[in-house]
Amino acid sequence: MRTCVSPNGSFQYTIHNPAYEVKNLRENDNTTMLGLCNGQDYRNTKNYPEGDITVESADRIYEIPNALPFKGSTFINSRWADQTAKNPLSIGLPEPKETSFSQNIAKLFPDDTTQLDDIFSALPEAVLLALATTSSDPADLVRLAALSCEFHLGQDGTPQGLLYEKDSSGNVRAKISNHPLFEAVGNNPHLPSPYKQAMVLRPGAQGGSEIIGEWNEADHHVFEYLRRNSYIPWGHYASNMANDAVRYHIRNLSHSDMCGLRHLYYQRTYVRLAAQLGISVPHTRQTLLPSQLEELREKIQEKLNTDQDAGFFDCTMWGWNYGFDFAPSHYRLNASHQQIHQQFAMLPSSLPIWQHGQQTEKTTTPFACGQLVADCIRTYEKENGRSFFADYIANIRKNQRMDGTDGESSLIVYEDEHVMLFVPKAQTSQWELQLMTVNNVGNIIEADQPTRSSLDFGMHTAMQVLGGLGVKMVTTIEYSKRFIEDIDQPLIYTFLPKLPKSPGAFSEAQLRWIMGHFPEDFALACRNQLS
Repeated sequence: MRTCVSPNGSFQYTIHNPAYEVKNLRENDNTTMLGLCNGQDYRNTKNYPEGDITVESADRIYEIPNALPFKGSTFINSRWADQTAKNPLSIGLPEPKETSFSQNIAKLFPDDTTQLDDIFSALPEAVLLALATTSSDPADLVRLAALSCEFHLGQDGTPQGLLYEKDSSGNVRAKISNHPLFEAVGNNPHLPSPYKQAMVLRPGAQGGSEIIGEWNEADHHVFEYLRRNSYIPWGHYASNMANDAVRYHIRNLSHSDMCGLRHLYYQRTYVRLAAQLGISVPHTRQTLLPSQLEELREKIQEKLNTDQDAGFFDCTMWGWNYGFDFAPSHYRLNASHQQIHQQFAMLPSSLPIWQHGQQTEKTTTPFACGQLVADCIRTYEKENGRSFFADYIANIRKNQRMDGTDGESSLIVYEDEHVMLFVPKAQTSQWELQLMTVNNVGNIIEADQPTRSSLDFGMHTAMQVLGGLGVKMVTTIEYSKRFIEDIDQPLIYTFLPKLPKSPGAFSEAQLRWIMGHFPEDFALACRNQLS
C-alpha cells in the first residue's frame, strides 16, 4: 500500500537527489542574438552546448505518497521550499488592484464624458468580459450590465427587474443579449445591489428551481433549492445565501451563516432518511430546531443500529465551490455563481448492472468517494493489523520536518475535542487543508449536535484562514462513511484552493501534485491568520 502513514508513528517519504548524464544528439548550432545586455550583444550560446551534458546535482525533490493512495503523490521542490521556509509568513496572495476603465478613459476626454457609452459599445467581447470580472468601478459595471440584458427601470432609473419574453415554445425567458457578459458582470462583487438583485440574486432570477427549505435568523438568511434534473442522479439540493443576505466574499460569511448553510444539509438528509426508514416527521412548512434535529437523528441512528439496513440511499454527498471567475476566452472557473452556496445529495446503496442495453441479475454499488477511503482502511489493516486512522492521527501529532531544520513542525491549524483542522503531509492542491473528526464519527448520521457544531466551526475557520491568505476560489468535498458500515473511518472534508499560477495540468492529471513549500510552513501561515 503506497501511503505516507506508517505504524511506527512517523510519516514516510522518498527523496530524489538527481545526478545524471545527457547525450547530445543535436546536429546544428543556430545561435542568434537575443538582444543587448549592458550595451553588449547577448546571444543564446548557452542553448547550444558543444558536447554531452553532465548534471552533477539537480534540485532535491521530496516525494510524499498521499495518506490515501488513490490521491497520488506530492512532489516538493527543495529549492522553492527552502526559500519559502526562510519566511513562512510570506505565504499569501495580494489583494487585486482597483480597476476602472471609465476613469482612465475620462483622463483622455476630461471635458467630454458623453463618448463613454459609444466606447463601451465598441469594445470587443473579450475586453468586455475582462472588465466584467476585474473592474472595481460600479460605473463600469452598470454600463456592462446594460450591454448584456434589458432592465425594467423605476422612475429614478434604478432596476426593478429584467424584461422577459415568451419564446416559441411558450417558455418565459429574460431578454439577455450577451449571456457570458451577463454572467460575468452579475457575479462581480462591485456591481451595485439593485443590479445584482435583478440579474442573479432574487429568487427566480436564475430559473424556476423550487425553494423547499429555509434558515432565517436575524441577518443570516439561507434558502434551500431543489435541483430536480441534476447532473447528480436522483437530484440534489443547494443551500444558497438568500438575496437579503449577500455573501460574495468569504470574509463576509459569518459563523452563523455557516451554521445555516449546514443546518439545511443536516435537516434535508435526516428528513429524507427518516421517511426511507418509516420514521414519522410531523413537521411541515417549518425549519426544525437544532434540538428537534438531534432528536430525529437519534431515532435514525437507533433504527439503523437495530435493522442494519439503510434502504435505498445509504450515504451522503456534499460539496462547495466557493468563488467565481470568467475568462475572456469563455472559460468559466469554479462556481456557477459568486453568491455563497453549497450542494448536497444522497446516493443509492445498490443498483442493477446493465450490459448491451439489458438489465442483468447482478448489482453494483454506485460510486461515492468515501468508499475509496474505506478501501484504503481495509488494505492498511490487512497489511499492518492496525487502525489506519489511529496511525494517521499519531503521525500527524508526532510530525517532523523533512528538511532537517528546527523550524515549525506542527501540521495542526486548529482542533477541539471533536475535530482537527490540519495541513496534510502530502497536499493535493497548493494550500490544501483538511478537517477530520477525531471522535469515531464517520458521517453526519453519527454526528451528534456537539460534533456538528465543531464541524461547522472548523469549516468556517478553514475558509476564513484561506480567505485571509488571499484565496479567491476553493473547492471543498466530503469523504463520508456509508451509513451501515462497521469500519474505523472518520468524516473528512478537504479544502482545495485554486491559485492563479496553479490551474492544474498534465502532472495533476497523473495525480502528481507539485508544491513549492513544506506543509509545516503552510500550517504556520494558517495559524498566523487565526491570531
